[in-house]
Amino acid sequence: MIYAENTPNNMGVSICGDFLDFENLYDALHLVIGEEEELVEYDSAHIRVLGFCYDIRHAFMGNRDYEFVENGLDEEKKRRMEVLAPDKNIYLKVRVLWPETLFVMIALNNFLELYARKKSKAGYGSDIFVDTKTIWDPAMAQVRMLQAALAECLQKTISKASYARLLNTMNGRYVSSYKYISQYIDLLNHRFINMNPDKRIKSISVFAKRISQRDGEYEDLEDSLLQEAKIQNCHVDDLRLDLDFPEDLEW
Repeated sequence: MIYAENTPNNMGVSICGDFLDFENLYDALHLVIGEEEELVEYDSAHIRVLGFCYDIRHAFMGNRDYEFVENGLDEEKKRRMEVLAPDKNIYLKVRVLWPETLFVMIALNNFLELYARKKSKAGYGSDIFVDTKTIWDPAMAQVRMLQAALAECLQKTISKASYARLLNTMNGRYVSSYKYISQYIDLLNHRFINMNPDKRIKSISVFAKRISQRDGEYEDLEDSLLQEAKIQNCHVDDLRLDLDFPEDLEW
């Protein structure tokens, strides 16, 4: 089962699961977000989720961290079952920065809705999540399980009041990753890395609000990047901010 934990220095979240957990999640995410350029207005969000998938894929290829988890088999149970087996299972682990995680959670809300609407072929007045074609869809269930694990981790990490505000903010009716200038997430990631551990905890709900509501700083960055894209005759997603990220993070 997928579960998530805050990292020791509050830098981000560790997402853990066994090989099948990660393989199923990887396949489900790819199915739900669709093909590249299938939804041009969500390209930047699509790329961010693909970055998350990249880490998951490398985890089950053996290129990320792991940990051993108790599987509930004690010596008495082994004796009764007449089996020789380890008492721990190996779980794969990937780490994601908190601002990145918050944005991916929001983007997945959008992709789940788009996927459900496409699969159900229902109109905008219909409840697409209880349609017979989507209500037991395994890919949607896998993605919701990831979101639930991340939400549970948030609930354990920040205060009760902060979590309540975050929950309302991130799941607001008009919150969307539609045409999102994702360089803003790079800026917030960079800023978050350079905070001390205590300040990071206090900033999680603040960053969630900024990501969700596209504040003045976001709008200024958007205007600047759109102008630069015109000058360089390129797509705004092709532009990169001049930010220096350390190779190794003290998670």
